Amino acid sequence: MLDQHLRPSPISPTIDLDAEGVQHGFLRLPYSRDDSAWGSVMVPICVIRNGSGPTALLTGANHGDEYEGPLALYDLARSLKVEDVSGAVIIVPALNYPAFRAGTRTSPIDKGNMNRSFPGRPDGTVTEKIADYIYRHLLPRADLVLDFHSGGRTLDFLPFCAAHILPDKAQEGRAFAAVEAFSAPYSVRMLEIDAVGMYDTAAEEMGKVFVTTELGGGGTSRAETVKIARKGVLNVLRHAGIVAGAVEQTPTTWLDMPDGDCFSFAMEDGLIETMVDLGGAVTKGMVIARVWGTGSTGVAPQEIHAKMDGILVARHFPGLIKAGDCVAVVAISN
Repeated sequence: MLDQHLRPSPISPTIDLDAEGVQHGFLRLPYSRDDSAWGSVMVPICVIRNGSGPTALLTGANHGDEYEGPLALYDLARSLKVEDVSGAVIIVPALNYPAFRAGTRTSPIDKGNMNRSFPGRPDGTVTEKIADYIYRHLLPRADLVLDFHSGGRTLDFLPFCAAHILPDKAQEGRAFAAVEAFSAPYSVRMLEIDAVGMYDTAAEEMGKVFVTTELGGGGTSRAETVKIARKGVLNVLRHAGIVAGAVEQTPTTWLDMPDGDCFSFAMEDGLIETMVDLGGAVTKGMVIARVWGTGSTGVAPQEIHAKMDGILVARHFPGLIKAGDCVAVVAISN
């Protein structure tokens, strides 16, 4: 039986990924559906290549309800000139394109969470097929990967750029240097609590420099966060030597997310009351949120207590919350 990773991908690019110049096209995935027997999922892609040099892979909408990345990357694909590039820039503004079109975190086709689908399968679901193509055909081309995230419809974040704490300290150092170059208001050394199947993990296991962001949330974007994204992506490309010019450095506050105590979760369904605003100081044991039961009156709320000192970097966004949902994230300020 043929190993799945030896099977050819059903996805075909409409452009030559290795050609010189600026190319705009699609990753075309055949998808037979009720309203189009020979239909396709058409994932937009842009490649800007000029001679030798490093390659950056820039991606957004890994989750479809996160918008700073797509806004920055559609703009970059339109405006970046080939003569300003040394090496290559591969831009996929909406990685999980079906989810992006629907404005949902996961794909409406198969409910696939792209960031939990790597390394993917060429014979799997639509989401797994896209992940497999990225894993086998785009990641190997890249030296540097920047994947934009924000909180989507269910979380809101302080705007930060981040990289992961890694066993390979040389690789980790390169990643944190790129984070510093991005120059977001906050920079985070992150330890992931659920790294299985992540795009991040797949790239890092290949030895790539991987950088990510959380730039806001609530299922929308703000002028401030889009500005951070646009400046940050150019800074990272300049830092890598792919785009000429100096990094536009602005002050950043470094934060650490060292373990699972950073995260707090609801134990009951209810109405959430945030007790600390984003960026606010948190002390261990203090009440950072309350969850009010809505089934009857006269019932005391569930209190959510901080497990460490730090600042609040993320909070649940909608007013209603379910048991098991993330309530808040605390990071340690350096």
